[in-house]
Amino acid sequence: MIRTIRGVRVMLDRDLAKIYGVPTFRFNEAIKRNRHRFPTDFMFQLTREEFDSLTSQNAISKRGRGGRRTRPYAFTEHGALQAANVLRSPRAVQMSVFVIRAFVKMRETLLGTRELAKKLAALERKLTSRLDVHEAAIVQVLQEIMQVLNSPLPMPDPPRRQIGFHQS
Repeated sequence: MIRTIRGVRVMLDRDLAKIYGVPTFRFNEAIKRNRHRFPTDFMFQLTREEFDSLTSQNAISKRGRGGRRTRPYAFTEHGALQAANVLRSPRAVQMSVFVIRAFVKMRETLLGTRELAKKLAALERKLTSRLDVHEAAIVQVLQEIMQVLNSPLPMPDPPRRQIGFHQS
């Protein structure tokens, strides 16, 4: 349920409402009543283009066929926790811990991926340098073989005169 939008990892209001066990419209009502608790780095509303992109990627119903009529809100890790504080239901408090753990796990996974990428790049550089040495040696051997193959055939020695008396 964690998505990357505008380069930030967020959860949409409908996903948080589902986790917290409340209808999405009630969730958004509580958020709007406490809008002062959600600065722009905690929550933002998707643009029409972002919403249309979500509509085509996910099975969100099309306009005019029921379902969602407003653009969704996206909550960062801090915004998701703040939303649990606004709702104040026991389930919301319990699930806020779950949401925070999900964000932390994702962060750890991404850091592990970066470390793995660094190690793979170092290994590639090491192997490339080794291959360069081996390739140079192989090229040198091939050049010497080509010189032997391409060298002109030696001229045959002139026939030697046989020792002794010869009759002409």
